[in-house]
Amino acid sequence: MNKSWLGKQVELILSGCRIPIQGEIIDIGNDIFVIYGESRFIYIPIHHLQQMRLTTNNNPIITLPPDPAIDHNNISYRKILMNSRGYFSEISVGDKSLHGYVTAIMNDYFVFFSPLHRSVYISVDHLKYIVPYPPNTTPFSLSHEHFPLQPASKPLSRTLDQQIKKLEGELVILNLGDKPYRAGFLKYLDGNLLELVEAEGNTLIMHTDHIKTIHVP
Repeated sequence: MNKSWLGKQVELILSGCRIPIQGEIIDIGNDIFVIYGESRFIYIPIHHLQQMRLTTNNNPIITLPPDPAIDHNNISYRKILMNSRGYFSEISVGDKSLHGYVTAIMNDYFVFFSPLHRSVYISVDHLKYIVPYPPNTTPFSLSHEHFPLQPASKPLSRTLDQQIKKLEGELVILNLGDKPYRAGFLKYLDGNLLELVEAEGNTLIMHTDHIKTIHVP
């Protein structure tokens, strides 16, 4: 993206998100850009950008934005994920948001620990944006005694397909209720095709490219 957009007030439409994002572009990398809007830093992988236009902000930023919580040096999508570990964050995988912590980053997915969903495996290709909150912020104002920052560790595979393979024989939830939503018994994964048995006993075949998130309830 052309650096001439830096400092501009914009409105963005992202693939899979119904609500546009508005704010000021404050940083740009090869595969990510940063919007400052509504007093927060929003990190957006560029490949989700469908449309962007200049906009008139009725409440322009009078002073410079505060320093971001995470390092912007040589900014990239993967570095932002790495640097956000340990910070309470909001992430979006479409019209669904999760609040919690990035706990591990693998080849093509990362693990997000949420007090509501526990460990969720999220495809890096389907993350729409991430918003790390200031240090010492916790979900729902819970104390660290009620919400451990480091959940019990489990062995992780390098790729999402391999991690899904480990969940064969488990009840799983796909895509957090966002379309295409499925929940049921993961019978097997063969190549890129997943067989799921739903509550009514119906069998469903699904390609793993369409799995945004998967977790065990």
